[in-house]
Amino acid sequence: MGDAPAITDDGIARLRARIGVTTPHPMAPHYLRPNEDAFRHVAESYGDDNPLWCDPAYAAASRWEGPLAPPHLVGGDTMIGENEVARLDDETKALLKGDPLRGVHAFYAGSFREWWHPLRPGTRVWRRNALVGVHDKRSSFAARAVHEWTGEVFAADGGPVLAAQYRLMIRTERSKATAAGKYDDIELRPYTDDELAAIDEVYAGERDRRRGAEPRWFEDVAVGDELGPIVKGPLRVTDMVCWHVGVGMGLYGVKALRLGYDQRQRVPRFFRPDDLNVPDVQQRVHWDPEWARAAGNPAIYDYGRMRETWLIHACTDWMGDDAWLWKLDCEFRQFNYVGDTHWVRGTVTDVYLAEGDRPAVDVELAAVNQRGVTTTPGHATILLPSREHGPVRLPDPPGGATTCAEALDALVERFAAMEDDVQDPAVEDADA
Repeated sequence: MGDAPAITDDGIARLRARIGVTTPHPMAPHYLRPNEDAFRHVAESYGDDNPLWCDPAYAAASRWEGPLAPPHLVGGDTMIGENEVARLDDETKALLKGDPLRGVHAFYAGSFREWWHPLRPGTRVWRRNALVGVHDKRSSFAARAVHEWTGEVFAADGGPVLAAQYRLMIRTERSKATAAGKYDDIELRPYTDDELAAIDEVYAGERDRRRGAEPRWFEDVAVGDELGPIVKGPLRVTDMVCWHVGVGMGLYGVKALRLGYDQRQRVPRFFRPDDLNVPDVQQRVHWDPEWARAAGNPAIYDYGRMRETWLIHACTDWMGDDAWLWKLDCEFRQFNYVGDTHWVRGTVTDVYLAEGDRPAVDVELAAVNQRGVTTTPGHATILLPSREHGPVRLPDPPGGATTCAEALDALVERFAAMEDDVQDPAVEDADA
């Protein structure tokens, strides 16, 4: 019996050789020229009906003078963006072939986002994707860990640069990171009528708490101010269906019927037979309880990206239409099962002038389930309108970048400088 896969110096060196090398995204964008209808579909997929995203008459009265995409759409795992680099030369293909840490366990540990400019209806969008950081770490739950950062940058055709998202995969030696029966203590039980009524009461008040067209002035915000709560749940399979209607099938690229057959020819290992011996996608763990249990989970579970949108929703409801969500990060610490309910809350932790002259607040966020477990902690930085400093001034992309290529180069420099500073997040689980 061979040795278990391990993190080696050679594997890390080969992985680092890929930093900054543009890699075409394998999936076509779900929305090629997203318009107000696409904006609405995406927002509704996570329970948001803010008219700023899709009602031209309403949005015209805002600081933006028209609709803009909800933040999650600007990036969001294959929703937008045509590949700027669609073909690679043979040398680059050889460099990118295979996984230098093959067999080493991967936890999808966190999502980090930045937004620099609004996406308007009908805009053609380009994207560049590359590995931007490989950080060699010692982990509290495994002998050795690697933080593998992938960056994807988006720009409107002809500019400006719109946004970036970074995916954090934590690679750990599997023998140290797995344990049998780790979900045995998860309690899944029916709700009482009183519990459901309490959830409904929060839902009923959410539109009244949405700031909307009333500006939230910088001068009126103080450390300790609270965001929310908004509630998400009890999570249903129906919610998963609505999610996919809005955001597509994401990185998996699942297709129907003949197109599903085509996918099975390309990636047969992504399929396994169901009870009728019909090949189906491994992603079925998100809507089939038997498949979820076979994968070691007590029930169907969501996507980490869903909870990221919930944190975004809490921010945009609180900040009002004339503000700007600049940055948001979150960790995916535990699974969120069908039947679970999350309350999303935030607290203002700092009020200051960012980059010298932009009124900003920092917010600590958390999505907490009915068992009292924080499955998704996060942070956000929000730019607010100011009576003294005027309307929001949009932030600059890193290094003042005007193209996707320049932005990726600047991010590679940023993540190289971060390596000695980044600490292991308290990641307890991975969300596929």
